[in-house]
Amino acid sequence: MDFAFTQDQETLRGHLKDLLDEVCKPEYAARCDDEATPPREAYNALAKQGWFGLIIPQEYGGSGGSAIDLAILLEEAGRHFEELAMWLFRTLTYGGYAVMLHGTKAQKDFFLPKVLKGELSLCFGLTEPNSGSDASALTTRAEKSGDDYVINGGKLYTSGMDISDYCLLVTRTTKNEKQQTGITNFLVDTKLPGIDVHKIKTLGQRAIGTTQVFYTDVKVPATAMLGELDKGWDAVDSYLWYERLCLSAARTGAATAAFEYALEHAKTRKQFGRPIGKFQAVSHKLADMKVMLDISRTMVYRFAWLISQSKATRSDAAVLKLYTAETYKAVSDMGLQILGGMGYCMEYPMQRFFRDSRLAVLGGGTSEIQRNIIARGLGL
Repeated sequence: MDFAFTQDQETLRGHLKDLLDEVCKPEYAARCDDEATPPREAYNALAKQGWFGLIIPQEYGGSGGSAIDLAILLEEAGRHFEELAMWLFRTLTYGGYAVMLHGTKAQKDFFLPKVLKGELSLCFGLTEPNSGSDASALTTRAEKSGDDYVINGGKLYTSGMDISDYCLLVTRTTKNEKQQTGITNFLVDTKLPGIDVHKIKTLGQRAIGTTQVFYTDVKVPATAMLGELDKGWDAVDSYLWYERLCLSAARTGAATAAFEYALEHAKTRKQFGRPIGKFQAVSHKLADMKVMLDISRTMVYRFAWLISQSKATRSDAAVLKLYTAETYKAVSDMGLQILGGMGYCMEYPMQRFFRDSRLAVLGGGTSEIQRNIIARGLGL
């Protein structure tokens, strides 16, 4: 494995950093968080500059980029504002990757050019009130009715539903003894009659946040089905692998920003006549943060490389998600400790990293679930 980026990838990162330095400044991210406002201007700027076409095939006007290219994009976006990266990843994963993998020609022709131009935003509806970590125990039903399917049920933590045009919705179409069978995915227009969206107030991730969604006799055409009838769980599994790369890259970027802020503070804040970074209690925290971030970043690009070589495993994805999530949480916690009282004040960004990082070990599969997957991979 070659750990060096190509010249094109270095150029890609440089152009992206320049753009985000302009359209997603720290005060902009803070304002979006304070006002619970999506970073729409930054999102649109990325679309205008063609970044949404990074992984879209060239035949649809995209760049046909690799998983490594995607990780670069999301790491840099996450370093500027994690929620911007989260919005970006959802659209690219569920409107780009999922459609490329399992879409019909008609679905590809419709979604991919619009995703590329930033004209469509997508989200993912999987979790339910009674099926969180046991995700395949979902009960939201889609029943055949003529040429349509009628959907009834409810989803929890469908992040971005209120700002998305489509939701990749996971439903049960056949009840079987084995939970993973009888599941079918649909690309659902979020404006259809019968969809009721409720915003949930959360500790962090406030700019976009998350929602609870109720589906009552929502009629979707059979052509909205993504993939095969009753065989949707394997597809969901593959999307979650890709999601874990995206989450890990974005959160490694956000953790890096938290580290850089704490480091700058430690170099400039003086107590007892010298910078606090000169005290071992502080310098060792920063050293530990640096080690964890270096490991996280290496793991992100190793996993991206494994995906590009079709060698990634479920256990690899779990190891990556577990370590990078716990690193983000630990780095933000230590960063807040280094800032002391200023870290606890809402006018400084460390509190946002602290709040946002707590979701990392809960959402997208808890750390406990990742450990279960890793243990099963060991034959336990």
